[in-house]
Amino acid sequence: MLDDPPLLTVRRPTRRPTQTQIDAFKGAMTGNVADCLGGRGAMAHFIKPHDPSIAVTCGPALTCFAYPADNLGVIAAMHLAQAGDVIVCANDAYTTTALVGDLVCGMMKNKGVAALVTDGMIRDQIGIEPWKLPVFHQGITPNSPAKTGPGTVGLAITIGGVTVETGDMIVCDRDGVVVVPFDQIDAVAAQLPKLVAAEAEVEAKVKAGMSEPGYIAEMMASSQTRYVD
Repeated sequence: MLDDPPLLTVRRPTRRPTQTQIDAFKGAMTGNVADCLGGRGAMAHFIKPHDPSIAVTCGPALTCFAYPADNLGVIAAMHLAQAGDVIVCANDAYTTTALVGDLVCGMMKNKGVAALVTDGMIRDQIGIEPWKLPVFHQGITPNSPAKTGPGTVGLAITIGGVTVETGDMIVCDRDGVVVVPFDQIDAVAAQLPKLVAAEAEVEAKVKAGMSEPGYIAEMMASSQTRYVD
């Protein structure tokens, strides 16, 4: 017979991006960051901003897990959060009860949390929205959770198909959420301005009338293309 697990399992955060590293991602588009990660790194499509007008944000991940129908893990993460952290809470994509409502979101805002990201649900929209806290979630239900655990803080989690560890960089906008692993933060930050400049160059050409990429005509006239008409 297995022993009952502790209500909370906590690994205190030991790594965090520097302010310079965080600043390198401010205002970054999630699509550009994903491109710097080989076209990957985004959480599943169903994790989207509650309010797209305040969705652009970034910050260090503080991970937690809240058992379905429970939110003790996210409350414990809030206790350990530093100003600017993005609390990332895996909830097993549970849809029957909300993970948080307006009171928890208000406390997060008071704590200085930059955003909440979860694969679970929220409630109390009318109370959450005045706080202007970026919240990314799967959906909305009025049902409420318990606070009995089990839960974790600071351990690796899987959310929206992506593994997240505390200290990873979280980049958010209206398209969704991208995770930059801690050991890739500097490389992505260095590549990002070059990619943005290259994309701006192509965007200018499109606005000037470009109707297709330059490489496609040559490819379609080459042996790489087989016509069957």
